[in-house]
Amino acid sequence: MLTDDEPEVGVQEDPPSLGDQAGACFHRYREGQDQALGELVDLASPLLWNVARAHGCDREAAEDVVQDVWIRLVDRAADIRESGAVLGWLVIAVKRESWRTAKMARRTSYDPTGTVDPGETEPGPEAAAILTERQQVLWAAVQELSERCRQLLRIVAFCDRPDYDEISAALGMPRGSIGPTRGRCLDKLRRSLAADDRWEDR
Repeated sequence: MLTDDEPEVGVQEDPPSLGDQAGACFHRYREGQDQALGELVDLASPLLWNVARAHGCDREAAEDVVQDVWIRLVDRAADIRESGAVLGWLVIAVKRESWRTAKMARRTSYDPTGTVDPGETEPGPEAAAILTERQQVLWAAVQELSERCRQLLRIVAFCDRPDYDEISAALGMPRGSIGPTRGRCLDKLRRSLAADDRWEDR
């Protein structure tokens, strides 16, 4: 019989979400551990970059937006009451700045080849299913997807552990619909690629 102090055999705790990890880094940064800010930047930048891209920024503009938001975070770190809210703060800030930047640039369409370069970040399992050397065929298929699918895959595909709460805030999509929508989008992409004679599975 297990006591309250004995862990249940076979039960594993879920790994921390991206939001939890970001909150822990931000908490340590505010406690005076300056190196924790660098860890936070490394952790959250891939998501933030793709949020900017999903909201109409080109590569250069996305980099500028993310950099500006990091600077703003340093200036306003004391204004964020809960450390665990930092990723949400960053996502919303990038989203708003991206809208402003895209509007100023009068951008109305997406770059069909716009994605994280293989050397810029290390893609997770979902990215590996999408990011390949046959990008020309792949991104032609991606462009056939709906705008919502393109936005969602741009953000979700390049995060090791995407935080659905922050993605929901970034895209205005109910949290519970993110997983099913992602599955449908990926299924459409796979079927499109399977129908293309130029695409060969390895």
